[in-house]
Amino acid sequence: MDPRLIPVKLPSSQYDICIHSAEGPSGHSLIQLGSQMRARGLSGKALVVSHPVIAKHFAAGLMQGLQTAGFTAQLCLLPAGERFKTPRSIAKIHDAALAFGLERSSTLIALGGGVIGDMAGFAAATWLRGIPFVQVPTSLLAMVDASIGGKTGVNHPKGKNLIGAFHQPRLVWIDPTVLKTLPGREFSSALAEVIKYGVIQAPDVFEFLEDRPKLSRYADFTPADLQHLLVRSAECKAWVVQQDEKEGGLRAILNYGHTLGHALESVTHYRRYLHGEAVAIGMVAAGEIAQRIGWWSVAEAERQRRLIEKAGLPSQWPTGIPWEAVLQAMQADKKVKQGRIRFILPHQIGQAELTDQVNLEQVRAAVEAITAA
Repeated sequence: MDPRLIPVKLPSSQYDICIHSAEGPSGHSLIQLGSQMRARGLSGKALVVSHPVIAKHFAAGLMQGLQTAGFTAQLCLLPAGERFKTPRSIAKIHDAALAFGLERSSTLIALGGGVIGDMAGFAAATWLRGIPFVQVPTSLLAMVDASIGGKTGVNHPKGKNLIGAFHQPRLVWIDPTVLKTLPGREFSSALAEVIKYGVIQAPDVFEFLEDRPKLSRYADFTPADLQHLLVRSAECKAWVVQQDEKEGGLRAILNYGHTLGHALESVTHYRRYLHGEAVAIGMVAAGEIAQRIGWWSVAEAERQRRLIEKAGLPSQWPTGIPWEAVLQAMQADKKVKQGRIRFILPHQIGQAELTDQVNLEQVRAAVEAITAA
């Protein structure tokens, strides 16, 4: 299948999202990354940040390609999981950068899912006040969302992604064949972010998913269908980022489902739900709010719920979570402005809007309406 390039053109930088599934001797195309980095003016030392499971599958081929292209490469391994997305992990990357002698002309490479990408990107943004970095996402969630757009950061104990920086990559290299090793639950979780694009911007993406006979596993997609899904997701994310690089306005719509989703992750200590699972519940809640204030029809809210469940995602709020804890977590959300919690709510499939005209009683009523019996 031919590679696809989606350019991201920003006032301060330009880079490519390259979707390339041609298999090399190592079973994937990551061996080509080094030559692609050289073609974009990168050279010298490269520190690859990953975690042990991903490194076991893919690091050897990637490192071989870097060395063949003339890079001096070293691996830095971190524990996997959202609960390790902390300043302590960033300090470990900084320690490795210091020991390896990374300079301003060196490159930091993120090989992993969204957590690794966020941490490696933030470490690159803060090492020597900013060095180049490259995203090599190995999870569907990172491919369709986290690796694109330059958002980097870590969590604070009181809220998700409160510590971070905007730092755009020099290249995003996406190889769908690496998803063969992705656990089924993580593949399903990522579909929440794809469904999000359908609701906020791209009805064709929503309908494409509705038309799939099955949806929740890697094996449910042909290579051509999966490439189409990745290309359209990248195009959606790139378009929004190009209009609003640093979330001054429009880009906030990418957080559809995330206000309550992030709160749910926080109050369950990042142990009960994967990110996409929490976002899926958050989208159902946002749809309930939109329906209650007259923005969205019952029929379209139901279409969203059915598609979320078809993707193998949860659609009900869990029982036993104190509302006060949820409220506290929401108030730590990055979209809060002048003390008001703001929500992205849909008007129809393909159109959504940021608003602060929702009161907390409406939010609570919506959450109670979708709470598991």
